[in-house]
Amino acid sequence: MNLPRNKKLKKNAQNLRRNMTKEERRLWFDFLKTYPVQFNRQKVIGNYIVDFYCHKAKLVVELDGSQHFEDAGLYYDQRRTNYLKSLELFSLRIPNNEIWDSFPSVCDAIDHLVKGRLNLHQPAEE
Repeated sequence: MNLPRNKKLKKNAQNLRRNMTKEERRLWFDFLKTYPVQFNRQKVIGNYIVDFYCHKAKLVVELDGSQHFEDAGLYYDQRRTNYLKSLELFSLRIPNNEIWDSFPSVCDAIDHLVKGRLNLHQPAEE
């Protein structure tokens, strides 16, 4: 399925790729860029630009700064999540501080989700 996209957001997405937050840079350069399943950064989906997107796993990864925890941010994020869900995409929201406080756990959570959505979990050894 081809995802809908607002072509008017392309320049904004390119600008966001050039000017990633320090948390986005860390997740991209220290994990997602070389992850064996391809991720895109600042991907336009409909009228939204998502931080990271994995087409194969139908997974969106969003890094949330403090504005996402205020009423307006929470409302906007819920609408966005519902829209992405309508496209059969799963959204993983990660608070920015987790990138610094628990980076290995963040990477493990993303890896676990990707493998689970692709049914790549290895059976436990007996």
